[in-house]
Amino acid sequence: MTFPASVAAALLVAVALGLVALVPAVLGARLDDPAPAAPGRWRRATLAPWVRLARALGQRRASTLAADRLLGRTAVVALPVVALLMAALLPSGGLILADSPVGLVWFNALDVTVWALWWLAGWGPNSLYPLIGGYRFLAQAMSYELPLMFAITAPAVAAHSLRFSDVVAAQHGLWFAVWMPVAFAVFCLSVVGFSLLSPLNHPAGVDIAGGVSAELAGLPRILIGAGRYLLVTAGSATAAVLFLGAGAGPWLPAAVWLVLKTVVLACALVALRNWLPTIRADRFVEVGWLVLLPVTLIQLLLVSVLVITGVLP
Repeated sequence: MTFPASVAAALLVAVALGLVALVPAVLGARLDDPAPAAPGRWRRATLAPWVRLARALGQRRASTLAADRLLGRTAVVALPVVALLMAALLPSGGLILADSPVGLVWFNALDVTVWALWWLAGWGPNSLYPLIGGYRFLAQAMSYELPLMFAITAPAVAAHSLRFSDVVAAQHGLWFAVWMPVAFAVFCLSVVGFSLLSPLNHPAGVDIAGGVSAELAGLPRILIGAGRYLLVTAGSATAAVLFLGAGAGPWLPAAVWLVLKTVVLACALVALRNWLPTIRADRFVEVGWLVLLPVTLIQLLLVSVLVITGVLP
């Protein structure tokens, strides 16, 4: 791909991810509506992201004593950028920005980068509640990261490759989500975790006034909110590529199928807030190490045995 074509593809990926992220954002506003039975609820939900944007732009930036502004602002600005980079290598029909032979490693490296950014968002303001939120996230992330790594290893083992396009090709005839349900579920749960969505939103909990975002106002608050929805959208798109066949589907173009799968999955993850309460970080540590890690290892072992014995090509 030539340089101008690469720039055009990068801009297209950024615009597409932003537009798709609006759908779960609207759903989130609808679920947060204080008057869900009132007429015009979907119209209010559709306008809610823009209303919040206008209000936030009119707010004065919050400031705290001896804040580390450089690190705090770096975290706020970098979260949306990392989400865009997560989606940069995903194949979408005939369009792919870069078909890297280590695409899955790229995703995992960016996921770990999110660790640093959420903690820096809590550290930067030099305030109690954000710092507590940052440390809560580290405890939570340590509990889902190892299961996530083994979850993305399973498709790589089945496809004999770390390249996203090879993983998609290996799902011809049967999606990996069908016979790797544990890996798929753990991956989706991890997306919820690094996006700070319910039930894994304890680092941004109401008991600490919003946690990592407690001291944010104005443009920084907009950016960190956009980062959360961009992260869940990029994570859902990656799940669609790794486990749902990416653009595989009848009648419609591959790119349309990928967008549809991403939207449905992202909305399902956002809607979890209606069904599941927030899980405390200390409780999730037990779940992560005693439940998620063993079952994900068993899933990976089964996939490896099937590949070695030749049951899977």
